[in-house]
Amino acid sequence: MRIVKLFILILFVQLAVAQNSGNNSIKILSQKKGISIRGLSVPDENTIWASGSSGTIALSINGGEHFEWMQVAGYEKRDFRAIHAWNNKEAIIAAVAAPAVILKTKDGGMTWNKVYENADTSMFLDAINFKDENNGSVVGDPINNIIFLLNTTDKGEHWQEAAPNYFKSELKEGEAFFASSNSNLASKGNDQFLISGGMASRLWINGVARDLDILQGGKSTGANSIAVSPNGNKLIIVGGDFGKFKESEKNIAGFNVFLTPNTDQKHKSIRIQKWAQRKNLGNPNGYKSGVTFLTNQLLVACGTSGVDISKNSGKNWELISSESFHVVKKQPNRKAVFLAGSGGRIGYLQLD
Repeated sequence: MRIVKLFILILFVQLAVAQNSGNNSIKILSQKKGISIRGLSVPDENTIWASGSSGTIALSINGGEHFEWMQVAGYEKRDFRAIHAWNNKEAIIAAVAAPAVILKTKDGGMTWNKVYENADTSMFLDAINFKDENNGSVVGDPINNIIFLLNTTDKGEHWQEAAPNYFKSELKEGEAFFASSNSNLASKGNDQFLISGGMASRLWINGVARDLDILQGGKSTGANSIAVSPNGNKLIIVGGDFGKFKESEKNIAGFNVFLTPNTDQKHKSIRIQKWAQRKNLGNPNGYKSGVTFLTNQLLVACGTSGVDISKNSGKNWELISSESFHVVKKQPNRKAVFLAGSGGRIGYLQLD
């Protein structure tokens, strides 16, 4: 009888472990051989857009059950590393290098209209971010030691270069940006965040640079991705050295955001944000190119080193998969994410 009870107990434990492991398992939804995906946009829980090499776009309108793969006509050799979608019909994509182009579709990818082009041989567009329906930005690598930033106020129909005096800080030698996951540019309200990498790696807040306690000093080191918590009180930045993707040294940085009353008696209702770099962060496992908040506490980070989750805003991390992914985006209204990477792989992770 004791042996039978022990056997049943062991069986229950094994089932519980298996069930728990399944809850954190990544389901591969679609694949495309020879395609690298670094752009991912999830405007609602049913719509997923992906963009990548060889002019490739993927679209699902049923939550990832089926993806339609397409090549943008005339751009079959271009690498679309950045994408932003408003819904299952409207999306905008950016091709990285010269001539740098931005294309927009209003019919679910059937046709694409060129809304911007720049033939400068130094061009390399890295990321797209929209802070609301109409206002967005595209960041590119520096040209003549000035950060290249485009802005739109009409949903991407027209683009203008940012005023030269927008950036109050000067670039350091070897400081640039990584187009690894379309997530080195972010915003919260009127605040715009940009992270640089390379020989120097910093956080730029509304054009002013702040030092980061993250790995830097080499061409493949520095920050790759930034995420803002839903309540706007935390920033998490991940990166490392993509040339040494298994190493976890200084591959994360973060800030707490504090709101303090304005002492100006004429503007009592205005609140000023103060930023304090966090000291209580644990290191994810290896180099990370993408990170996103699911809640104010729950984070998912990915990279060629695998996929990690944190349940306490980055204090501790757990490696849940050693499978390589470049980019991760939250599924709206769900505690879940979509991931994408090499081999045209698009995955799905549902968390408790």
